[in-house]
Amino acid sequence: MTPPLEPDDEAYRPRLIRSYTLTAGRTATSVDLAMEATLRLQAGAEAPVLSPSAAQVLEVCDRRSVAEVSALTKMPIGVTRVLLGDLIEQGLVRIQATITDKTSTDERLELIERTLRGLRNY
Repeated sequence: MTPPLEPDDEAYRPRLIRSYTLTAGRTATSVDLAMEATLRLQAGAEAPVLSPSAAQVLEVCDRRSVAEVSALTKMPIGVTRVLLGDLIEQGLVRIQATITDKTSTDERLELIERTLRGLRNY
């Protein structure tokens, strides 16, 4: 049996920063981002000075979905989407093509396998 959490334990501490402060009060982005959308870093893009939260998202987003980035950064999905939208608009991140009507069976299977691998890792 695990001992109860004490107020000094890291897991016990509440988040001291409200979510809306990480996005300057914004709750939406102009970029259409599905939770399963896979992200890629733009090669050769030079990052401007970023907020600590945006830098954290940028650090973990390559080859991951929006939902994975949210989980890895421990940020709410809405905050993650807004920050990713900013990074996409700045040309630092791009959305990898997802399934369309013209997607081949092999591409569909690859997406399913990638999704399953991601779920198994959590």
